[in-house]
Amino acid sequence: MSKKMARRSVAKQSNVRALHGTTRPWEMDAGGEPREDRDQRYVRHVRPKTETQRQFIEALDAFHMVLALGPAGTGKTYLSIAKAVEALESGDVQRIVLTRPAMEAGESIGFLPGSLHEKMAPYLRPLFDALSDRLGSKHLGKLLAEGTIEIAPVGYMRGRTLNRSYVVIDEAQNCTYGQIKMLLTRLGWNSTMVVTGDPDQSDLLPGLSGLEDIAARLAVLEDVAVVRFSKEDVVRHPLVSSILGVI
Repeated sequence: MSKKMARRSVAKQSNVRALHGTTRPWEMDAGGEPREDRDQRYVRHVRPKTETQRQFIEALDAFHMVLALGPAGTGKTYLSIAKAVEALESGDVQRIVLTRPAMEAGESIGFLPGSLHEKMAPYLRPLFDALSDRLGSKHLGKLLAEGTIEIAPVGYMRGRTLNRSYVVIDEAQNCTYGQIKMLLTRLGWNSTMVVTGDPDQSDLLPGLSGLEDIAARLAVLEDVAVVRFSKEDVVRHPLVSSILGVI
């Protein structure tokens, strides 16, 4: 078989794996294509690109509970997961727990087949992307299989105590006041909890999101950090910042 035909065969097999669902969400890029070389070029170090990002990173190092509020594209989720991976690799924590509400952005995609992880995969893609960038897809798959990294919907968190854990609560603007209160009280010994979200982009009915109210109440506590990002901190395409300024 020629090299050209061999390459075509590999590409065809990858597409078949993706089509039949055998490619894990963390093994695919943002366009849905399999990541064949992610482990060779994953990101080892992360540096702040704005002053608020620097303040956020410093808060993550100094506090056991940090809330990060602000518009999309400011690096809230990515930096949170980057620091979680650093804590895991340094031995400061024994596991990473990631949770976010299974809330659709304005449209329903119906009931999804498969296991819990397969059902949650569409909602967790941003987390898989960040984890893959930090760990590589193969290592990430191993840690998920071992339970060292756990991804759970909000509804599965009640009654738990998370010791020696790095907990990231993502898209918290889609949680009610009661849900966020429940999540915050899961914090155990030697753990860090990060809550991220954009109060202006809640998919809940008006008045139901509890993120802004929770942040205002916790801001008075000396051992809790509340970091607020603005459109000037957006690190995506410059047009994103301009759009956020007018809509």
